[in-house]
Formats: sequence, C-alpha cells, structure tokens
Amino acid sequence: MPGQSYLRKTLEGILSPTELQSISTGMDIVGDIAVIKIPKSAESKSKTIGEKVLQDIKNVNTVLDQKTPVSGEFRTRELQLLAGEDKTVTIHKEFGCLFKLDLATTYFSPRLSYERIRIASQVSEGEVVVNMFGGAAPFSIIIAKKQPHCQVFSIDINPNADRWAKENIKINKVGDQVRSILGNAKEVIETSLTGVADRVLMPLPETSLEYLDATLQTLKHKQGIFHFYINIHLDKDEDGIEKTMNLLKKRLNVDIKMISGRIVREVGPRWSQVVVDIKIS
Repeated sequence: MPGQSYLRKTLEGILSPTELQSISTGMDIVGDIAVIKIPKSAESKSKTIGEKVLQDIKNVNTVLDQKTPVSGEFRTRELQLLAGEDKTVTIHKEFGCLFKLDLATTYFSPRLSYERIRIASQVSEGEVVVNMFGGAAPFSIIIAKKQPHCQVFSIDINPNADRWAKENIKINKVGDQVRSILGNAKEVIETSLTGVADRVLMPLPETSLEYLDATLQTLKHKQGIFHFYINIHLDKDEDGIEKTMNLLKKRLNVDIKMISGRIVREVGPRWSQVVVDIKIS
C-alpha cells in the first residue's frame, strides 16, 4: 500500500516543501481506484495532483479526493473526482478473493488486509463466527476461504454494504458458509444469534465499547474468543495494548485473557487503533 512517503515523492515538483509536509496520510488503492486526501493548502493544485497519480501508478484508472472523514451510522465519506474515469465502483482483489463495492456508499479499507488474513488464520474447523460489523464482507469471506469448514454470520446496518456483501458472497462462491444479515448488530444478536458463536469480530473501533454486552450474548455460554478494535488516545509513554486491556477489564464482569494485541495503525496525533484478541473461559 503506497504510504505517506511514497505519495510525497510522487508529488515532488508539484507541491512546495510546506505543502508536501501537510500531507498527513498516504494513499489507498482499492481495485483500480486511488483515494487521497488533499490538504486545503494544496487544493488549487488538486487536478494536477490527480493527473500525476494517474500517470505514475500502474493499474489505477480513477483518482479520487476524500473530502470528508468517514462518518455517520453507515460510515460513508464524500469523494470527488480528480482524474481518470468518473466512478466510485470497483473490484478489489485480496488473498485470492474479489470484493466489488461502491466506495461512496460502503466503507472499505485496504489497510486492514493484514488483519483480515491474521484473524482468518486463527479460525478452526467447525467454528461459528459472528462478524458484528461486516461491511461488504471482506473479513467474513476471507475467513470462509481460509477455513472452508466454518460458518460466518456477517452483520451490517448499511443496506448498501449488505447488498455488496451478498454479491461478494456469490462472486466468491461461499454462500454455503457466509450469510450477510442487514440490521443493527445488537438487535440481530438478540433476535437470532444469541449463544451461537465461538468467535466474534468487532472491527468498528469508533463504537466497539458499546457492543461488549452483545458480544457476550452471542458467544456460546459466554465463552470463546473475540477480536476487539478500538481507537484510543495515548499520552506520552502510555502503552496502547495495556490501556485497552485495562479498559476491557473495567467494562466486562467476566474473566478475560489476552491472546495477543497489536497497534494496527496511527489514526491521529496521539491516537492509535489497537486490536486485542481476547479469550473468555
């Protein structure tokens, strides 16, 4: 995935040194679409930037500027065409799986590719997995492909994400393993997925704390494994994994044990996205 330094190098000669320093993130390439965030100081050169990225990066046919952060219940963002084909729908390939989606209506991050294969590699034969925030089903489908003898329930409240998930399940031929369910994860679990899961995925770091009770509810006998993601503020010298574990111990009235933990990425000044894999027994 082209990072911040790659993008800055690509734009040398187009942006001033000050403008180059204002580029806070790298570039996401999803399928044949490149998404970048152009700082306000460089907006006057946005079209030139788009053309340069289109020219320099092989297999990219569209360059989009992300105008707003990902936000709202459906986790969407405003995208503006900079160069190339005027489209937001693409097909992204990852670990032999194909994911078709509309970047304007459905959240997808190629930066989570390592997390998807990491978790899929942990799933054992016969497991039932509940993915509480499934999106277009990348986690769910990669799990099913990696472990063909498991079942995955992939939940999302966004009807567009659910539509793409159902299409991707067909494209990847995992319809006998993966079921996409439209709805709020808490409500879906309460009505139809109570006590079914061996493993739970919680890849929505902004609001994951609000769903801990639902996680316990969907686990078989309130035992099993869950993967908890959170965006957490860290003061100087604070350990993100330790802080996350302390937070979970305060919130959960059960014994928990950390299997592993890692910093997924930096999401802002002194803000980190953390994942911990937890076992409840």
